Amino acid sequence: MKQKLIYQLDELPELVSGLAEQLQDKKIIVLVGELGAGKTTLVKALLKEWGVSDDITSPTFAYVNYYKNRDGRGFFHFDLYRIGGLEEFLSQGFDEYLQQSNMVCIIEWPQVIEPLLKSGYTCLSLKHVASDSRSITILTDKMGEFGG
Repeated sequence: MKQKLIYQLDELPELVSGLAEQLQDKKIIVLVGELGAGKTTLVKALLKEWGVSDDITSPTFAYVNYYKNRDGRGFFHFDLYRIGGLEEFLSQGFDEYLQQSNMVCIIEWPQVIEPLLKSGYTCLSLKHVASDSRSITILTDKMGEFGG
C-alpha cells in the first residue's frame, strides 16, 4: 500500500499520532530521504508517541541506540549514514537485531543493508517541499528496492 502526505512542520505531532497507530504492528521501519529531510525528527516523535520517555538522540556515530517504552516494548534506532558497508554491519552483529521478534527496528539510511531486508518492511520516504513543509510517502509491506 502506498500513501503520500504533505505536512507543515508544525503539524508533525498530529501526523505522528496517526502514523504511530498505522505502524504499531510493524517490525522493520526504514526511513529514506536527503540530509535534513526530517528522518531523525520523525523517529524521535514516533518513539515519544509509542511511550519512550528517554532522551532520544541520533545514533550517528554509535550506529544504534536502544530504547524501551513504559510497556516494556523495545526499539532499536539505527542511523547507518556513516557505516562502511554491509560487511561492517554484519561484523558488528547488527543483523541479529533484525531477527529479534519482540523488537522494532527503525533504520535511517538503510540502503547499505537492503540485501538483508527480504522479509518485508515499511518504508517512510521524506522529501523537502518548502522550508516549512515536507512530504512523506508511506510504503507498507515492501519487498526489494527502497523508494517513494
